[in-house]
Amino acid sequence: MNLATIYKPTTTNSSPHPSSQFPEITKCKSMRELTQVHAHFIKTGQIRDPLAAAEILRFCAISNLRDLEYAHKVFTQIREPNCFSYNTIIRAFSECKDDDDSLHALLVFYQMVCDGFVLPNKFTFPSVLKACAKTARLRQGKLVHGLIVKFGLVYDEFVVSNLVRMYVMCGDMDNAHRLFYKNVVEFGNNGLLLRDKRRQEGYVILWNVMIDGYVRLGNFRASTALFDEMPQRSVVSWNVMISGYAQNGQFREAIEMFREMQNGDICPNFVTLVSVLPAISRLGALELGKWVHLYAEKNAIEINDILGSALIDMYSKCGSIENAIQVFERIPQRNAIAWSAMIGGFAMHGRAQDALDCFSRMEQAGVKPSDVVYIGLLSACSHAGLVEEGRLMFNHMVNVTGLEPRIEHYGCMVDLLGRAGLLEEAEELILNMPFEPDDVIWKALLGACKTHGNIEMGERVAKVLMKLAPNDSGAYVSISNIYASSGNWEGVAEVRLKMKQMDIRKDPGCSWIELNGMIHEFLVEDDSHPKAKEIHLMLEEISSHLSLSGYRPKTTQVLLNMEEEEKESTLHYHSEKIAIAFGLISTNPGTTLRIVKNLRICEDCHSSMKLISKIYKRMIIVRDRKRFHHFENGSCSCMDYW
Repeated sequence: MNLATIYKPTTTNSSPHPSSQFPEITKCKSMRELTQVHAHFIKTGQIRDPLAAAEILRFCAISNLRDLEYAHKVFTQIREPNCFSYNTIIRAFSECKDDDDSLHALLVFYQMVCDGFVLPNKFTFPSVLKACAKTARLRQGKLVHGLIVKFGLVYDEFVVSNLVRMYVMCGDMDNAHRLFYKNVVEFGNNGLLLRDKRRQEGYVILWNVMIDGYVRLGNFRASTALFDEMPQRSVVSWNVMISGYAQNGQFREAIEMFREMQNGDICPNFVTLVSVLPAISRLGALELGKWVHLYAEKNAIEINDILGSALIDMYSKCGSIENAIQVFERIPQRNAIAWSAMIGGFAMHGRAQDALDCFSRMEQAGVKPSDVVYIGLLSACSHAGLVEEGRLMFNHMVNVTGLEPRIEHYGCMVDLLGRAGLLEEAEELILNMPFEPDDVIWKALLGACKTHGNIEMGERVAKVLMKLAPNDSGAYVSISNIYASSGNWEGVAEVRLKMKQMDIRKDPGCSWIELNGMIHEFLVEDDSHPKAKEIHLMLEEISSHLSLSGYRPKTTQVLLNMEEEEKESTLHYHSEKIAIAFGLISTNPGTTLRIVKNLRICEDCHSSMKLISKIYKRMIIVRDRKRFHHFENGSCSCMDYW
């Protein structure tokens, strides 16, 4: 930079903003250029101008080219920092992700108050409160609240919204509610709110902060009540509710809220779509997911790596892996999350080789794999029985990428070895892990014991699980099933009696199917659907066709001591079969049926589905708790390895 050419004293005083008085600062395109300007200001003495020093500080503290360490040095060299300089450095520290920096913001504010040369203003407190919220320092936040009262800023909407947010983030909903009620309900009732647009927008933010607070606590009754009472909503209001429901496992409620939003006058934005897609994914609502995708394209919402990854995950979990691939290929810049979503999609559909090929492409693209990528790869190997490839991937993660295996990676390895019948090796891996195994890992081994009929190990593992998670039905049900499969009905009775005494209940089998944008849910032996009679007749028809084709129900899957005829009847009304029957009577011939099930599909249903796909000439896609099964023309994509 030619300093003699660029740095000329500014003679005009008509500009309304300080930055316009120092064009040499605003023209800087890097911190290196800024340091040259700074050096020139020091040399010429211009740095003694409080406005000049403040602008140097503003650039290195809060611009896109910021250097906070340098900014702090600049601030400490200002002899008498004005309020703008204090506000700038406090804001810079409070906006950092590191809690230590947020704490530094509080220390600078403490210095400001103690020195007493400059008084804080309405632009100071929001940043200070943000630092209190991020570090969960409620006591300091209350002291700041006292100063806000002292300086007469209790009705400034920006200050108050940050004050309420501080109480919310610190978990003090009582004080948050008092402030909210005083500022919104009492003040709003005097009519001033409606006449002041800026204040009106500020109080919409307050409503949103309160709703978010209750959502964070999982108190959806309170959050919904506030949401319903809102005199005016913003897109943030809807996003908070939708994401809150989705993140707390209330997927139906998230989708219903999204549908309600569509009927109003506020349009979904990027955040809305990213928030609702996980709920759509979990319920397998493909048609709604397609609508979201189309909406993004029609409304010029950029399908970047974040939204793109969410769409890939949605299509994969809704059974449309080809659409997931199309989205993946169109993402201009794929980060590790996008690659991970695609690899995970291939894994859950049993396309292990595609997952491994995708990983090779990722390496060629120079993208460093995350630990989540390896979970997808190990899961893919597990579903396909690729034991050696799984071992290679685990070693690659440690020795090549340099990642420390998490418990999830060990869980995948146990699942891989267990499915392949290498039970002793799987148990040895668990016992030699560098940390304590959790219940998920032991459940994987127990499931393998059931599959391979290893009663001795199964009993041993079940005892460990019952100590780890005494109120979880998983261990009790699994060992009961192992006993039942071997005809040990006395053992079954003992386990079930223990479950009854401890009031432990098995999760009921549940399946759902989406038709015309509506999700229909079915339980075992469910007759509550409006079309229950037609469904029952279709089940009878299916049973008749299966019998004529020579199929006999696999009654060994009924883990109850009852007559053979009763066992056949029980298998007849499994939830996924009811969903299939409903799909057959509700769609045109040749339509693909997509079923989602909360538990692992049983052997009888798996065998039945293969024949049903052939008899009715339908593609049937079932997503169970572990993976996808694509049934077509009498066979399954899993090749009976699941």
